[in-house]
Amino acid sequence: MTRTRFAPSLTGHLHIGNLRSALFAYLLAKHDDGEFILRIEDTNSSKILISPEELINMLLNTFQLTYDEGPKKERDSTEYIQSKRLDIYKSYAEKLLKKGEAYYCFCDKKTLNAKRMKASEEKQNFLYEDPCRIIGIEEAKNRVLAGESYTIRQKMPRSGQISFHDLVYGDITFDNSTLEDQILIKSDGFPTYNFANVIDDALMDITHVTRGCEYLSSMPKYLLLYEALNFPRPEFVHLPLIKNKEKGNLTKTNKDDDLIDLLNQGFLPCAILNYIALLGWNPRTNQEFFTLQELINEFDISKITKRPCCYDIKKLVWFNKHYISKMNDQEYINFTRPYLENVYNLKDKTEEWINNLLLLFKKHLHFGSEIALVSNLFFREIIVLDETCISYLRSDELIPSILKTFKEEIETCSDWNLQNIEELLKRVELKTNSTKEKTYRTIRIVVTGLNYGRELSKILFLLEQQTIIKRVENSIGMY
Repeated sequence: MTRTRFAPSLTGHLHIGNLRSALFAYLLAKHDDGEFILRIEDTNSSKILISPEELINMLLNTFQLTYDEGPKKERDSTEYIQSKRLDIYKSYAEKLLKKGEAYYCFCDKKTLNAKRMKASEEKQNFLYEDPCRIIGIEEAKNRVLAGESYTIRQKMPRSGQISFHDLVYGDITFDNSTLEDQILIKSDGFPTYNFANVIDDALMDITHVTRGCEYLSSMPKYLLLYEALNFPRPEFVHLPLIKNKEKGNLTKTNKDDDLIDLLNQGFLPCAILNYIALLGWNPRTNQEFFTLQELINEFDISKITKRPCCYDIKKLVWFNKHYISKMNDQEYINFTRPYLENVYNLKDKTEEWINNLLLLFKKHLHFGSEIALVSNLFFREIIVLDETCISYLRSDELIPSILKTFKEEIETCSDWNLQNIEELLKRVELKTNSTKEKTYRTIRIVVTGLNYGRELSKILFLLEQQTIIKRVENSIGMY
């Protein structure tokens, strides 16, 4: 059975790269009717920024990537939070010590860092020859018992090569002579990422490891641990690098790809997942929009590309706009209304008025919080015109007549509804001997402050008569 896992290291914000790793692991498992496991890697405790509960909630409630095993869904007595598995890691480190494949290291971290910095300044490769490697085990244990600070390192081979086959990048070989003895247990007693990762994947029967290609350079360390611990190797699926629109690598401080921020702005989970699925995976068809079930059905490792892919927020916005426009009216109203209420006081507005306002922008909204921006003209007392609008109002002698006639028509309209408003606009056009384009543009600029926008009659209906009259009066004679 195919078993994959999502094992985030929670030392930064949840970002697009995290979600893609989770999604691809999920799709791979579910396509093969396998199991998807969630594991929380929290051994770097001093840098933890996100609680496991927040991550689980994100997966279950927001992106619907339901895991089969993990925190609160343990298999037997298995723990899926690394900080609760420290005894397991320690026991395997002790096995390697007994086999002579690991050793206690008492080297001072400050000295090591100084040597690395010096090598960097001299533009030389740094490969630390650890003098503790030759210390006898009994002497080392006595120093440990005496309270001396230590780490446990794996003895890496000094010659030869090690190879593996990646399901995306093919056969890759590494030269062992370039490897530094890797730390297994840190001085604080916690395992390193590599050590805990290999042990957990083996004990949890993970068959396929999916992760970013930036981990390819670390593969010798993983492979040598599998050999030393006599664990079977899983299949490896390294995903192509994600770059931003400037072709730089995404970083943990890039807010454009922060999932919490995207969701808070009103990006839909289905749109995010759909877009993320296409970052490094090519369905080889013209289809762009996929449900999660369609992605499960279509997913194939052979369709994962090697080339770096570009994360473009504009493309994500395009996907999101599509999904918003496909909502039914009630879903759309429920989705957008909270964003409007967060900015404006709606207590004096009727339900009908609020719903009509929201629906006015349904086919044009890019993300949820945008509704507060595009609807601003309905809540402002004063309309401020830019230079383009002012120049237009000053460009034609007919414009004052259009505004005067428009004001007169509004004042004599006793029943303010869409049909009467549309007829009113036609009368203004006829009485002033103007074109429809000029009539509508003039009124739109004065009433909304914009050169373009949604249906003018619907905007006027929502603004109501007195508001419109006030804005027209403020503009007559000014331009």
